[in-house]
Amino acid sequence: MFDDLCLGAKFIRSYEFQTMPNQFTILDVRDRIRQAKSVTVLTGAGISADSGVPTFRGPDGLWKNFRPEELASPDAFDRDPKLVWEWYNWRRELLATKIPNPAHEALVKLEALIPNFWVITQNVDGLHAAAGTQHLSEIHGNIWKVRCIQCQQVTENHALPVSFPPSCTACGGLLRPHIVWFGESLATDDLEQSYAALQRCDILLIIGTSGLVYPAASFAPVAKDHGAFVVELNLETTPHSSVVDVSFQGRAKELVPLLL
Repeated sequence: MFDDLCLGAKFIRSYEFQTMPNQFTILDVRDRIRQAKSVTVLTGAGISADSGVPTFRGPDGLWKNFRPEELASPDAFDRDPKLVWEWYNWRRELLATKIPNPAHEALVKLEALIPNFWVITQNVDGLHAAAGTQHLSEIHGNIWKVRCIQCQQVTENHALPVSFPPSCTACGGLLRPHIVWFGESLATDDLEQSYAALQRCDILLIIGTSGLVYPAASFAPVAKDHGAFVVELNLETTPHSSVVDVSFQGRAKELVPLLL
């Protein structure tokens, strides 16, 4: 135990953190977390990138000459549900090889220590749940869940490959990925849980997201307006970096475990 603490302290001293706008250290933030009764965490693609999860955007996001924006929409599913399911099956096959990384695991340990803890994730890969996070809002959905377009029942589904057409066991209707597509609104329950967690937290940790897309773009201001200490951990600076209380630049799998 003592050796682990010494190694951790040595790593903190040697790691060249870039911080802004205030010169708080990881140890300062750790002390605040130790005293906190309520912690909320917002995560984005950066935490999953350390598990090798691709972003599916940009040139590398092309699949059979389609971009995600062309497939992740209700219109695309109405036109050609088989094509959309083929794309999601391809994504599932990629994600099936990925496992939670030290950042996911550190958040699970943190949840066990904080009386009131909540994770809000923009990721659909299911890695937070796989790591063991209990209090979780997957505001953009989960690729390992399906929803019936007739009865709206949501169920877990880990089939690989997905046989087409996938049908609902309750009513026989066509199943679609339980993902919030372009042009769709986020689930009301998820939003209500998320804003409640933001309004009550002592500390908000923003991990691996630029926070450019709404409603996530509003989360840091909401937490700050309700008195939270806001900490950003990201590979590079973001539009939020100048308004949060402290911003650390680095990999999630290295930074998040240090908060323990």
